[in-house]
Amino acid sequence: MKDSGAGTAAPHSLTHRQILLVFCGLMLGVMLASLDSTIVSTAMPTIVADLGGLEHLAWVTTAYTLATAVSIPLYGKLGDMHGRKRLFQFAIVLFLVGSMLCGIAQSMGTLIAFRAIQGLGAGGLMSNAQAIIGDLVPPAERGRYQGFIASTVALTTVCGPLIGGFFTEALSWRWVFYVNIPLGAAALVVTSVVLRLPRKTYRKQPFDGSGLALLTCGTSALILFTSWGGTQYAWLSAPSVGLGAAAVVALLGFVLVERRAADPLIPLRLLSRNTIVRVACPLTMVTGCLTVGMSTFLPLYQQIVRGHGPTASGLLLAPMMLSMMVCSTMSGRLISRIGKYKRFPLVGTLLAAAGLVVLSWLGTDSPYWHLLIGLMVLGFGLGTIGPVTTLAVQNSVEQADIGVATGLNSFARSIGSALGAAVLGAVFAHQLGAGGGVSGADEGGMGVTRQAIDALPPAQRDAALSGFADALDAVYLAAVPIALVGFALALMLREIPLRRGPKPVAGGSSGAEHRLSGTA
Repeated sequence: MKDSGAGTAAPHSLTHRQILLVFCGLMLGVMLASLDSTIVSTAMPTIVADLGGLEHLAWVTTAYTLATAVSIPLYGKLGDMHGRKRLFQFAIVLFLVGSMLCGIAQSMGTLIAFRAIQGLGAGGLMSNAQAIIGDLVPPAERGRYQGFIASTVALTTVCGPLIGGFFTEALSWRWVFYVNIPLGAAALVVTSVVLRLPRKTYRKQPFDGSGLALLTCGTSALILFTSWGGTQYAWLSAPSVGLGAAAVVALLGFVLVERRAADPLIPLRLLSRNTIVRVACPLTMVTGCLTVGMSTFLPLYQQIVRGHGPTASGLLLAPMMLSMMVCSTMSGRLISRIGKYKRFPLVGTLLAAAGLVVLSWLGTDSPYWHLLIGLMVLGFGLGTIGPVTTLAVQNSVEQADIGVATGLNSFARSIGSALGAAVLGAVFAHQLGAGGGVSGADEGGMGVTRQAIDALPPAQRDAALSGFADALDAVYLAAVPIALVGFALALMLREIPLRRGPKPVAGGSSGAEHRLSGTA
């Protein structure tokens, strides 16, 4: 086989029922990975009270995020090389081992280490699930499945803190991790019994270890820079500048190494020659930035400004989650029906910008219907973008590059999430400081509690609440240009017909490709 080094041998066809069962297993995997990025947040005060180590609190989240981001490109490449079924199952087992270890952790240090193991499994769950859909379903019918995945991510993003709070209050914070065991076991059983993927044949070449090392170092430095900058360290402090410089040097080195590698971890031709990948990945970064940014700051409005508890605030924010789910599902089905996708991110980015403008008018005494309109418009916008980017990327590449291209798109979302949290967090902290600050807030303004504000004299209390609401309004306004950048990217996104079969390998026979029958 003389193509890019990988090929497939067609397996037996899957029936419609088998594809649906496989998809349920994949959805469980996506749910696990996405849920654990948010479910821990409401349990953190209890975890700190039990294990101590308050100074290392941020690492519980950072270790998971970092391990997930750096492992995604590796899983994508290995899946293209050796097949995705066993790799996906390995990721499930690794995630479950990490979850069990987190549940029995006896110190903050061990919990952080076990969260990193969880993250290494989560990277394989997210990237391989979407790539497996690319193996099973042709692009013309793939939109509905990507829509379901996008709605699952939306559901877990909003419901994660609710579920975490429930288990922490009703049982123990350790059940935040133990709940993964039955879900992961179900996913493992389904994929073991039903999932049959093409056998991979691969022309052996030296593994791109240098590229992997440089990408890992560059990504780690970038995420630490965005996570710590403006909170643990000032943006212009020596640690922040050092991390930023290390990220730039390592990522530039990665590009140079990939240009010379015999079998690169991420083939640069995907970016240099494929305009769809080159535009879709930054659009995915915008989506990740807005989704994570809003899931971080919207609960603060409900809990600090309005005085609701974590569970109540999560329920009051449910309209955004529901609108994202409905719109992701409907958009995916419409894309599969009409065979076109460009119009969806165009509309979605404008809706997201409009929803953010509505949210930027919130005050300390705004009625709930004001918040409801903003949440639903924003949710419809983000839900409309969700299914498109992965679909467009997979539709534009050869089957042998599905895993790498899907991993690159997922990697872009992780980076966008980290950058979004950093940029919007910096806006929030600056505005809060410009308004005189709030008693009890740390440098990022995130340490304040409603109880601390209520303890102030009436005049100071009202001023503190007003300052907090103004800082959040500034965050929503700052996110509007990010949504408009997404609109500009959507304008540049080239639309090509959605294929009903695999893309032929350039210069070679399509016999190395495959298509499984039995589509929804």
